[in-house]
Amino acid sequence: MVLECRLKPLNLMSARLFVGNLSWETTTDTLRQAFEAGGHSVNDVHIVLDRDTGRPRGFGFVELADDNAAQSAMATMDGHNVDGRPIRISEARDRAPRR
Repeated sequence: MVLECRLKPLNLMSARLFVGNLSWETTTDTLRQAFEAGGHSVNDVHIVLDRDTGRPRGFGFVELADDNAAQSAMATMDGHNVDGRPIRISEARDRAPRR
């Protein structure tokens, strides 16, 4: 028996940030625009949705070009108001494996 494992290639030139305390109305476009208005070049934005309802769960992830850009964004954007709520930013951590 041969098992094949396909791994998603790592993008070593990017850094992901966890963004919490998002408004239910915040979209990927408004989150991207907030970071870009702050002078940050955004590679990708992902807002996490509830599996059952399809509604946003109030947090997401923003991918920036590198660690320096991520550190700068954390320093300038943490507490910044997006859609009327102060967002909270930290470094994204890998999720623990599920059982």
